[in-house]
Amino acid sequence: MIISATPYRASFFGGGTDYPEWYMKHRGAVLSTTINQFCYIMVTELRAAPGINFKVLWSHHEAVSTAQEILHPIVREAVKMLGMEDESLAIVHYGDLPARAGMGSSSAFAVGLIKALLTYQGKESSKHGLMAHAIHLEQDILKDAVGSQDQTAVAYGGLNKITFSDKGIDVYSLSKSLRYWLEDKLMLFFLGESRLGTTIAGEIIESLRDKTEVLERMRDMVDEGIDLIQSDTDGFGRLMNEAWELKRSLASNISNTKVDGVYKSAMMAGALGGKLLGAGSTGFMLFYVPKEHQTTVKQALHQYTHVPFRFEDEGSRVIYNRR
Repeated sequence: MIISATPYRASFFGGGTDYPEWYMKHRGAVLSTTINQFCYIMVTELRAAPGINFKVLWSHHEAVSTAQEILHPIVREAVKMLGMEDESLAIVHYGDLPARAGMGSSSAFAVGLIKALLTYQGKESSKHGLMAHAIHLEQDILKDAVGSQDQTAVAYGGLNKITFSDKGIDVYSLSKSLRYWLEDKLMLFFLGESRLGTTIAGEIIESLRDKTEVLERMRDMVDEGIDLIQSDTDGFGRLMNEAWELKRSLASNISNTKVDGVYKSAMMAGALGGKLLGAGSTGFMLFYVPKEHQTTVKQALHQYTHVPFRFEDEGSRVIYNRR
């Protein structure tokens, strides 16, 4: 039995510049962190199940004889990609947070599954290799409209500046001491719904060529944000507000009346900035709130679930290995 734990991520600046359609022609960059909420994947040998070679438990319970019959697209294609069609496996998923809600859950699932399957095979996997496997799976095999920041963030873990270009993807880990300037001023709320992010991402991708100036500004905010963490954390919050206004302009379905209402309520209660995580529409909202206003913001958003969190540094790893 192998169990992997892969953190979810929260991004601050640069989202949209991590799509290959953008960064293969322009430079991309994001500032993001992983948090101490996890996606867990268990992989174990399937025994005493005549005619059944794969059991997959997620929001569905699958029991099939061949890998090709697996309904979950990431599981099906990961098993095939790693040449494990002849294995007999039980694969179980559990997540601390809801899926399809803007926390990079699909990529956390992909990275965690690949990590567990490679470990089951007795193979080592570097953080960069794990990231590359997951990007290839989601972008090239599944043809999903996804960027490259989520796979990178959750494979590496930590508070990072991640850059993207036609020359590759690079990860610059920021000092752990910086987290203490920032994490106590962040508040995460779940709006109670999920959505298929690739639908929204598809519209963003189609508009990239017309949003060059906006995306370049969003990319430049990454370095500005890093400087502000140490010199003016309230300025970091106000920069988040500017970034949210720019993100809203990338596609018509990123925000809506409900999201705008939640954002306005938080700002009136003392937040300095915030954003809807992920592609948009619904899911989790992250706010920068000075500590003296956090109780007021929590009261203003009392109908939504407040999710306390801390930053996380390890990225995807195996937490149980009995081969």
